[in-house]
Amino acid sequence: MAKEKKQKNQKKQEKEKEAGLVVEGTVLESLKGKFRVQILKEDETEADSNHEVLAHLSGKMRRFFIKIVPGDRVQVELSPYDLTRGRITYRMK
Repeated sequence: MAKEKKQKNQKKQEKEKEAGLVVEGTVLESLKGKFRVQILKEDETEADSNHEVLAHLSGKMRRFFIKIVPGDRVQVELSPYDLTRGRITYRMK
């Protein structure tokens, strides 16, 4: 019993450790299976300070055929290992 709890706690800690950074952005370009997204900064005073990432659709968005076109505002979960890659998890309305 105690061993099972310990294993569950370890899995939970691994998921928390691998959780990515969630940011908002605008889709700039649609590529084959991926999207180029410009990350929006909190203070949009400097136009040059914006960051671009290459993101793919999350599984649920693919499953329910949610379409993304250039110009859409999206929520992106950045990879903790490579901040130039990410996953689109939500399309803003």
